[in-house]
Amino acid sequence: MNQIPLAVPHMSGNEQKYIQQAFDTNWIAPLGPNVDQFEANLATYTGANGVLATSSGTAAIHLALTLLNLQRGDTVFCSTFTFIASINPALYLGATPVFIDSETDTWGMSPVALAKALEDAAAKNKLPKAIIIVHLYGQSCKMDEIMELANRYDIPVIEDAAESLGSTYKGRKLGTIGTFGIYSFNGNKIITTSGGGALVSNDAKQIEKARYLAAQAKEDAPYYSHSEVGFNYRLSNVLAGIGIAQLEVLDERIAKKREIFEAYKATFENNATLTFLPEWQETFNNRWLSTVLLEGIAPEKVMEQLAKKGIESRLLWKPMHTQELFQDAAYYSEKIEGSNADMLFQKGLCLPSGTQLTTNQIDYICEMLREIIA
Repeated sequence: MNQIPLAVPHMSGNEQKYIQQAFDTNWIAPLGPNVDQFEANLATYTGANGVLATSSGTAAIHLALTLLNLQRGDTVFCSTFTFIASINPALYLGATPVFIDSETDTWGMSPVALAKALEDAAAKNKLPKAIIIVHLYGQSCKMDEIMELANRYDIPVIEDAAESLGSTYKGRKLGTIGTFGIYSFNGNKIITTSGGGALVSNDAKQIEKARYLAAQAKEDAPYYSHSEVGFNYRLSNVLAGIGIAQLEVLDERIAKKREIFEAYKATFENNATLTFLPEWQETFNNRWLSTVLLEGIAPEKVMEQLAKKGIESRLLWKPMHTQELFQDAAYYSEKIEGSNADMLFQKGLCLPSGTQLTTNQIDYICEMLREIIA
């Protein structure tokens, strides 16, 4: 069979219409009608009061932290089990990350570990300026517990929902529960604008301030006037056209992602070697990537063997507290001994989850995986 990728962009066929509109009207520069429509459609879909389309999800996090007045010497509490894009914006602003362990029900930030970290920080009079939680692989964190802790200490929460557009917690779209939410429309996400992201909030005034900062902080004057540092974080009107068409098929993409996951789960439900990321109670998982934990066999070996069969897979995120860049960073584990995030990395694997997968390809992947683990 041909090479089966982990996940690649899946065009709906309607993108070219909106791209052509941008060309026909010469709205090629950043901003324009496509951006306005994409933001409005995203607001309708998520229920957020304010939406700003940005050049990337990383840019959206940077804007959120800037709005929270994060400065050099401040601390930010972050999930350790994530991609570094969740952390880099804090470094841009000179802040110090403190890493928080995962818990095993959702693989998201552990409320137990977070409580430990907040208690220590309060005792040292060094509470963080923000808590950045990450909804991993489409699965919501335990938001009631996390928000209760955040509210107790009066700390804003940024939801990194880059992997989780369309997922919900108790009926609410992920990204709309904390102070700010961010989405990514990078090429491998559930929908894409090629490159791009969004910042959302229920505080529309904050989003308008972000809009001003994202456009070089240009003031309303008949000349170029600036009193604050700004950024060039606007989304292209051409790329927003792709986003409009992609958002139209988001629910279809989610349905296909979940269908792929259920096919894997049904094949291996009686196999003790594999366990799947569960769907936590009262949540809905978009199943961006189908992920498993392996017992008795190293995921690197499985990945290598799958590659020989023409099947791409990927290890889970390497925890941030184990990265050389953060060797001096503080880390709070949920347990007295050991680390859940380290365990997840050591046992976990992402299986092909592209929405173009055929039934024959899924059957082939399952057959090869069954042979390998046997």
